[in-house]
Amino acid sequence: MAEQILILDFGSQYTQLIARRVRELNVYCEIHPYNHIPPITDDIKGVILSGSPCSVREEGAPDVDLSLFRGKVPLLGVCYGAQLMAQKLGGSVVPSKIREYGRAKLSKVDSHFPLLKEITLHSQVWMSHSDTIAEVPANFDIISSTPSVNVAAFKIHDENTYGIQFHPEVTHSTEGKTLLRNFVVHICGCSQDWTSDIFIESTIEDLKKKLGNDKVVLGLSGGVDSSVAAVLIHKAIGKNLHCIFVDNGLLRKNEYEDVLASYQGMGLNVKGVDAKQRFYDALAGLEEPEAKRKAIGKVFIDVFDAESHRIEDVKWLGQGTIYPDVIESVSVKGPSATIKSHHNVGGLPDFMKLKVVEPLNTLFKDEVRNVGRTLGISENILGRHPFPGPGLAIRILGDITPEKVAILQEVDSIFINGLKSAGLYNQVWQAGAILLPVNSVGVMGDERTYEKVVALRAVTSVDGMTADWCHLPYEFLGDISNEIINKVKGVNRVVYDISSKPPATIEWE
Repeated sequence: MAEQILILDFGSQYTQLIARRVRELNVYCEIHPYNHIPPITDDIKGVILSGSPCSVREEGAPDVDLSLFRGKVPLLGVCYGAQLMAQKLGGSVVPSKIREYGRAKLSKVDSHFPLLKEITLHSQVWMSHSDTIAEVPANFDIISSTPSVNVAAFKIHDENTYGIQFHPEVTHSTEGKTLLRNFVVHICGCSQDWTSDIFIESTIEDLKKKLGNDKVVLGLSGGVDSSVAAVLIHKAIGKNLHCIFVDNGLLRKNEYEDVLASYQGMGLNVKGVDAKQRFYDALAGLEEPEAKRKAIGKVFIDVFDAESHRIEDVKWLGQGTIYPDVIESVSVKGPSATIKSHHNVGGLPDFMKLKVVEPLNTLFKDEVRNVGRTLGISENILGRHPFPGPGLAIRILGDITPEKVAILQEVDSIFINGLKSAGLYNQVWQAGAILLPVNSVGVMGDERTYEKVVALRAVTSVDGMTADWCHLPYEFLGDISNEIINKVKGVNRVVYDISSKPPATIEWE
């Protein structure tokens, strides 16, 4: 088992970001809810306690038995984690006189302590807390302060237990990565040998042992995750992997033919299934977003199940589940109620009776792309923007018809190809067009028109958890708008979505 850092999640919005920063140091880590702690085995080299939206002073606030870790492995409490340690060990946590949120400067830095090695005086950090540690127990050293927070960081005497009241994982903490490196590498002693090559080598070896001569069926979507999962499983079991690529009639223009050709060029054993009409029939008259999602999910399972039964003796279902899907499905307060129904984390219908193999379920999206590059997968697949499972069905507001799909495919094609031609595609996390359920008055030539409105959406993001609208050049947007209106029959108005996530979401449905 590879050495790892254990991150206990108390519900902070930044917990995944801590994990990403640790992974960037080529050190494996896992996030577990504070109330579902795994056994502390020899491969766990250190523990990080996350922040939380809760206050340690609240009745029923998240709690953990510190004796599981103290003196056994190095321990770092971040914000709530630090306050929890201080309070449980005899210190005092009180409401902040001035709620410290945002940028702050370190006015005291004792760099003799390993955690603060190479952290400079007046280094900028990011605060986000309404409580503060007023007093520390006698065996605590205060090793850093800000002008308004005396206990910005502490260490417990004679043990590698630290607490900080700021967030080193966010980019606003300018030396946060140095601090995390100090903890993970210098204090915990991790060797930084968790790389794409090592992941691929160990994963293929594990897949060979797990799958043996069994057959696996996997549904390809054309996206990054399922493609990388397929190549990993293919390298382990070859032609015993059977891939199915379903055309649900809701893909981008020419995507079914183009992606199917690229998969066959990769040597995958893949079958294309044209099921457009079945999906259109199931969607007929449905307008509510969740009803559309469920109809698409049901038809996909029916089609996939029928195709799977054409293959004899299939034992396993391969899935491209990635780590954020796993984390979101087990929140600190139990399974999340907010997961959209097209996420399928082991969500198989009982009648399929297949075991699940998910070779990517410990990786973040950027790590999946890195593994894909190491495997030699085409950048045309790896560089693709995320695309929703229900496809264009949730970018057509209201009911779905083949005519509406055809209009949106044309609009989307002009927008996406325009981004690529202008050299803007790789600066955007996700882009697409939305067909609105309204008509707009317009004039074309000497004639009055009453036609559809489309909204263009482009966002920047790191992992899709938060996103900002992309500030595309006005000239580019003007050119794209003109091209859409001139070339796509049925559209006479184009608008641009300038909403960020939160409060909006990336998709409209």
